[in-house]
Amino acid sequence: MIDSHCHLDLYPDPIAVAKRCDQAGVTTLAMTNLPSHFGQGIQHLQGFKNIRIALGMHPLYADRHAEEYSLFDKYLDLTSYIGEVGLDFSRIGLATKKRQIKSFDYILSKVRGKKKLLSLHSRGAESDTLTMLKKHQINLAIFHWYTGSASILKTIAESGYYFSVNPEMIRSNKGQTLIKQIPRNQLLTETDGPYVQYNNRIVEPADVKVVINFLSKAWGIAANDVQQQIKHNFQSLLKPLR
Repeated sequence: MIDSHCHLDLYPDPIAVAKRCDQAGVTTLAMTNLPSHFGQGIQHLQGFKNIRIALGMHPLYADRHAEEYSLFDKYLDLTSYIGEVGLDFSRIGLATKKRQIKSFDYILSKVRGKKKLLSLHSRGAESDTLTMLKKHQINLAIFHWYTGSASILKTIAESGYYFSVNPEMIRSNKGQTLIKQIPRNQLLTETDGPYVQYNNRIVEPADVKVVINFLSKAWGIAANDVQQQIKHNFQSLLKPLR
């Protein structure tokens, strides 16, 4: 199984969750919200077989970005994964819109031409996020927990980018409708733990099986076949990183 977007460092006991990831054989991309968090986490997580830690600069942390640029540069060559990065123009993030754009532009300029895979936050800014990716000729990116319009989803998919789906998304009619419009060969599973709950508990990476079971019904194929499709999609994304 694949958890392409999880914040291991934010669980009460990250190492215990990481051990369960390895035991369950769940390949997990561990997001960070700031480069300083990456610096703290890499020393603890790099020994795990199935975990890859990503270098992040979360848009809702925009007030702290300026002081983190040097650390982003310092750590950039230590990982092939960049996340969580992007834009948030929702009511919560709108006040820092200009700073977010500046930071995202900085990040994309630094990863341009490098073998990096990005996991993107794009709430309320899906079109702007896409425009900036194209401006910097970024080809490898996943739109995590997409909540935008169906028309922009179609444009993003036609541009070759991927989407990652979590258990929270399948709880709403809009989420289910969007999921069904994602091309099968451009869909990945995620949990976004510990931000997401399922059955009154915080999700862990192995809970991507909830999404797999939903896709099994939606696509009309066996759960094992869904897993194979997700694995193939993920491997296709990783090929250019090698």
